Amino acid sequence: MSFADLFERAAALDGDPDETDVRRALDGVRSTADGDDDGPGRDGDSARDENAVADPLDPSPARVVAGADALAADLLVGGDAREALDALRSHAWTTLVASDPLLADAEAVIASLADPDLAADWRATAESWRESVAQPAGDHPALASAYRGGAMQVVSLDASLTGPRAAAGLRDRLPVSVREPRAFATVFDPAKLYPDAVGGEYPGPDRDPRTMASVRADGDQHR
Repeated sequence: MSFADLFERAAALDGDPDETDVRRALDGVRSTADGDDDGPGRDGDSARDENAVADPLDPSPARVVAGADALAADLLVGGDAREALDALRSHAWTTLVASDPLLADAEAVIASLADPDLAADWRATAESWRESVAQPAGDHPALASAYRGGAMQVVSLDASLTGPRAAAGLRDRLPVSVREPRAFATVFDPAKLYPDAVGGEYPGPDRDPRTMASVRADGDQHR
């Protein structure tokens, strides 16, 4: 299923959640999961996969983590979150990095604010987009994904991660910048990243952000 299909289904649902609703729902999901280690895709799975956690990859600005709140807002709210993630979906040479617990959090938020069927279909589509990374049990999903997956940028609605004090503390530990979606969309510059990430002159977006189909120079699309 394409992101275009998912966005259309989300828009047709009753209710009009905003970013505050998404953050509140994520807080609820995580507080519930803290008391339930066997929750799907969370600490139970992470504990079983802990021996499979590989050494961190080399950091790259073309590797990006979207927090569970940003992923859910992309689907349910649109606006800044969708603009930020469309920038990634438009470029096949960028990589969305996400652990299973991170996707599980986003799926649970979508299920709570929309419906479980849409959440499950979103998860399947997100699985085909992200690069999976294992995380140790108890780690923060977005920060662990960034550290283990070599992502130098994180998109999040969490004010505790995007504030100046948090940014200074993170820089002491990780080569990562955490930005709200609007700020990320403003600073993310594919033309500047392309020569180092791929090489050569930036050719422009190479993928339809809503279908994830590649785009040829003549405008034709192919899978």
